[in-house]
Amino acid sequence: MSEIKTYKYYAGNKWYEPSSGQYFESEDPSIGKVWAKLPDCNEVDINIAVKSAYMAYYEGPWGKIHSAERGRILNRIGDIIAKNSERIGQIETKDNGKLPKNIIPSLTSWQTESFYYYAGMCDKFEGRLIPSEVPNMHNYLKWEPFGVVALVLPWNSPIGTLIWKLAPALAAGNTVVIKPSERASCSTLELMSILEEADLPKGLINVVTGFGTTTGAPLIEHDDVRMISFTGGTKGGSAASLSASKKVKPIIMELGGKSPQIIFKDADLNLAVNGVVSGIFPVTGHSCISGSRILVHKDIKEKFTKKLLEVVRKAKVGHPNDSSTQIGPIANKEQYEFILSKIDDAEKRGLKLLIDGRSEKRTEGYYIGPTIFDNVPNEDDLAQNEVFGPVASLQSWDNENEVINIANDSIYGLAAGIWSKDVNKAIRTADKIEAGTVYINNYFNASTQSPVGGFKQSGYGRENGWEGMQCYMQTKSTWLATEPIQPDPF
Repeated sequence: MSEIKTYKYYAGNKWYEPSSGQYFESEDPSIGKVWAKLPDCNEVDINIAVKSAYMAYYEGPWGKIHSAERGRILNRIGDIIAKNSERIGQIETKDNGKLPKNIIPSLTSWQTESFYYYAGMCDKFEGRLIPSEVPNMHNYLKWEPFGVVALVLPWNSPIGTLIWKLAPALAAGNTVVIKPSERASCSTLELMSILEEADLPKGLINVVTGFGTTTGAPLIEHDDVRMISFTGGTKGGSAASLSASKKVKPIIMELGGKSPQIIFKDADLNLAVNGVVSGIFPVTGHSCISGSRILVHKDIKEKFTKKLLEVVRKAKVGHPNDSSTQIGPIANKEQYEFILSKIDDAEKRGLKLLIDGRSEKRTEGYYIGPTIFDNVPNEDDLAQNEVFGPVASLQSWDNENEVINIANDSIYGLAAGIWSKDVNKAIRTADKIEAGTVYINNYFNASTQSPVGGFKQSGYGRENGWEGMQCYMQTKSTWLATEPIQPDPF
């Protein structure tokens, strides 16, 4: 049996054991066995981490350095992450089963580009003079950081999500306390070890680990935490929002989704099938924007479904470190059991299984292959609620207005896909879809420059782009009298 690795939490550029002496376990989902122990942090530990961030901002150099210098530090962080991409990727794979090819290349390209992009933006947020009708008065606006910001991460892509949050939060001038998911914390702590090479200001980045109620909620409610960025499920987001509301704190949230894939009868079927499959199964359905509701025009339903099954049946489910694997394990035991229960329940309700991923179950590890149900009513649980696994539902429709209504008939609004050779129709449909991101004849693309976020219960606020940095800043309006006159009020 391999040795179990024990992590500490990170605060003020130091490593700490949890004050309670309590740890929780991380399983390697590819084999279903414990490989690491993590600190179960409580309020004592949170106070240490938040104080470190607070001191770095108010007493240390970070709150005082020039914005251009912040940019140089962000460039350094990006360089170090890119240099250590393989090490980070290996830990994340062991922690949540994500395929290395879905982690490592992005850490040397578009994800790490976030640090370079926001490094260049550090000194670009300029203020402005506001025209005022008050005579002899200058009214000017400036952007300021919040101070200490809490970053709460999901388990499906902890490092990728962290980068999307960390780069703009630091560029804006904040210090941070990170709370990764209790189901995937190791890669974030490993990153802290790697970033020691960057010689960062003491307390700039801090990490506490633990559970939502005992670590997440106290962190969010801490008096010195001024703003929160949360990514996770809608249920968790609702709890985080409630905690933030107790102290009237701003929070940006990227939450769950049940994204529709709309296939018009004039679509390029090969393109659409590849796009639909790519939009859910290679990442094991572990993405908020997974296009799990497949809405196909009735005239091409049979032909589309045949092609879809041909492609899906080629997929190889296997160990994430096998280079031939195309779909890895479910990230953790809890999610594995939840997905299986959703498939079982749908089958009991009489929904028609076209392909059953339960055939990929192993004696070791948490494996489920692509699963597709046919003729799923839009009001059914499978069409309405997020599974967050490799499970898709097929529905047919007859006219444009009908499919728009079906697509929008959801509490979610994170993403949508549209497949058609008629660009005018595609744009017209995109304009009517209630979602933060719409893809036309492609799916699953993202870039640092393009803002990401949801409509409805998929969240609010944005990450990436100019909007992503703006969310980590607040405006201050200052009035300056050029000829000071303050009449006697009485």
